[in-house]
Amino acid sequence: MALIDDLKAVQDQLAQQLAQATSLEALEDLRVRTMGKKGELTMLMKQMGKVAPEDRPAVGKFANQVRGQIESALVARKGELAKQLLAARIERESADITLPGRTQTPLGTQHLISSIREEIEDIFCGMGYDVVDGPYVDTTWYNFTALNAPEDHPSRSAKDTFYVVDNAPEGKPTHVLGESDVLLRTQTSGVQVHTMETTEPPIFMICPGTVFRPDTADANHLPQFTQVEGLVVDEGITFGDLKGTLDYFCRQIFGEDRATRYRPHFFPFTEPSCEVDVSCGVCHGEGCRFCNNTGWIEILGAGMVDPAVFDFCGIDSKRYTGFAFGIGVERVAALRYDLPDLRMLMTGDMRFLCQF
Repeated sequence: MALIDDLKAVQDQLAQQLAQATSLEALEDLRVRTMGKKGELTMLMKQMGKVAPEDRPAVGKFANQVRGQIESALVARKGELAKQLLAARIERESADITLPGRTQTPLGTQHLISSIREEIEDIFCGMGYDVVDGPYVDTTWYNFTALNAPEDHPSRSAKDTFYVVDNAPEGKPTHVLGESDVLLRTQTSGVQVHTMETTEPPIFMICPGTVFRPDTADANHLPQFTQVEGLVVDEGITFGDLKGTLDYFCRQIFGEDRATRYRPHFFPFTEPSCEVDVSCGVCHGEGCRFCNNTGWIEILGAGMVDPAVFDFCGIDSKRYTGFAFGIGVERVAALRYDLPDLRMLMTGDMRFLCQF
């Protein structure tokens, strides 16, 4: 029958054209030419009405078989082309993961404050000091009273201290608070009190850590900063020992050519007390804008431990003497690298921090 022959011809022609279709677009065009609304197979199927009635079942069955085989052949070829295209893409876009990267990820470094804090710790550890830690949240006993700060001292005011719990009796002046009031420590000196309560002399210690004060951030102040407090308690400790210790520290941290001087001052927990200056590293003591034309820059406070502090901590003040000092790490960083504003250390600007 002529229609069956024509169907076979379309099937054979498609088999040859499938091998020549090397892209999904070409395969789609072949499908449309063969099985579309005006495709060759579709047009042949419309001739079923001209077939003799007695031949229609056989011709119809054969036509359906041809249609099914053509559809299967198209699907199979589409799968083959998809695999070939995927393999070509993988080959084209493949990367050798064993090759080194084009750019290296920069390694992180310590923050300048952490670096200087560790340097200070190393200096004092080299002199035989212990590094002691303490609580960030403490009571007024350890932060003020045991350090010989009177009840009306301005530092106890809520304007100068972050209080967490105020247990002051009703009607008590706001600047006079109870010994059980809880606060964020304003200095690491309280760690010294904790240590003296639990440790028999001799004591050689430093206590570095973060402290908190309700200060407005400006070029010279931060509400949160790092402090290193030092304490020595032993028999026969003199101001000469204090001076020799701090002279050595200043030369190690600022340079062997830097000079120091000691000015009288007042701190509640030391007597006598002093402030320590180091010669200006910008003008080398000649006087400039950085040192206000004095040739000197204040770096820390220190003094001999007041006997009253020993009495608060249960240490025999007639047998033992000692000295204490306090160092602001941010201030050391600013003076060492001539930084005009402490806030530069807190911005997180990597262009600035990566210089150190």
